[in-house]
Amino acid sequence: MFTGIVETTGTVVEANDDEGGRRLRIEVGGGDGEERISTGNRTAGESEDGDSGAGVAYDDLHHGQSIAVNGVCLTVEAFRTTPVPTFEVFLAAETVEKTYLGEVAAGDRVNLERALAADGRFDGHLVQGHVDTTAEVTGVERVGDDWYFEFALPPDVKQYVVQKGSITVDGISLTVADRGDDRFAVAIIPTTYDLTTLSEKAVGDPVHLEVDVVAKYVEQMVAGYRDAIEQA
Repeated sequence: MFTGIVETTGTVVEANDDEGGRRLRIEVGGGDGEERISTGNRTAGESEDGDSGAGVAYDDLHHGQSIAVNGVCLTVEAFRTTPVPTFEVFLAAETVEKTYLGEVAAGDRVNLERALAADGRFDGHLVQGHVDTTAEVTGVERVGDDWYFEFALPPDVKQYVVQKGSITVDGISLTVADRGDDRFAVAIIPTTYDLTTLSEKAVGDPVHLEVDVVAKYVEQMVAGYRDAIEQA
């Protein structure tokens, strides 16, 4: 389980088709030597007076660990911690088909989040890492210090997207600021924009969407009650 609070970014250093799927090797830290976390108005390890701390440490990576890569839950198959943390993941054929990770190439940045620890803070919302669909960026606008992103709203998930509700976009827990019949929008604060891959997105680019799983559970339960009443 994840929370949608991106810990840091990574850089794809190798991408190869393999065994009916795809294998990615990812270097942690976004390629700039800085490992940061988007937690609101400060980066991880930064004190209230703005002094930078150690940032996010990925030296505890291990085989079999779950990690969200642009919102897709994957399993660490190989890793090393020196000179910089690097890990490998395998994309099954279904993952390649249902996400855009099959299209990423060496040099592309990705959002990273390790699974939530039992004693960790729950700062975002419940994220499974099970991408529901992909969508297209349809608008990007600077509004003061913030950014306003608009996305196409696929018909198969539109019933789960509500204004002021939670949605995961490329692994980032966001709040729906506006919703139309075929699109929705989110407001992005500078910290999130700077410390995630949203800063690289342009109109026409794809993103992964995961809707709030609670909405899907409620729908399933209500459908069951309705069927029971109709059969009574």
